Amino acid sequence: MSERVKRDLRAARVAETEEKILAAATELFVRQGYAATTLAAVADHAGVGARTVYVRFGTKAALLKRAVDVALVGDTAPVDVAGREWFEVARTAPSAGERVAAMAGGSREMMGRAGDILAVALEAAAIEPEIAAAAQAGREATRANVRMFWERMAADGLLPADRDLAWLTDTASLLVHAETYLLARQMIGWDVDAYERWLVTSLAGLLTVPGRPRSA
Repeated sequence: MSERVKRDLRAARVAETEEKILAAATELFVRQGYAATTLAAVADHAGVGARTVYVRFGTKAALLKRAVDVALVGDTAPVDVAGREWFEVARTAPSAGERVAAMAGGSREMMGRAGDILAVALEAAAIEPEIAAAAQAGREATRANVRMFWERMAADGLLPADRDLAWLTDTASLLVHAETYLLARQMIGWDVDAYERWLVTSLAGLLTVPGRPRSA
């Protein structure tokens, strides 16, 4: 067996172990909450040695952060939201309506995968500076992606010239952010389908707003 094949096999085993740990951690975090979940319990639930979890992740906060990141994008590949296929469609589809639909659909898929673990992370942020910092970084990344969405729309001639890109960015960032979905889920009882429909309607509605409203 060549060294390259051996390296590939080792990498595959490492990836498989990480996936098992993350699946176990996500289940326990969601079921028991952050405080009640220990790394030892995660290791036991994943069927791996406790040392494996400690060596791979180091801290419970780092494990939760990784679980959130993977849930958001859907796999362990080192590709962020902006590099995902659905976001590429949201940037490049032929019409504004198709781009809005892609943005809403991608947001729906992320919330369907990550809503529960994100709720745990937001609670943990109150006591874990690392999680709080990650949550803020996530907000900033969301805003940057939304800005990219509108700027590309304008550059491709799909926005009227009088639209205020800064206001569109601010408003849409609030609409698509995970915390808005979690609030709607808790306060109104929405599921991801209702959230997606609302996003399509709301984002499409922003296209008709001429500039920045006077009250903003």
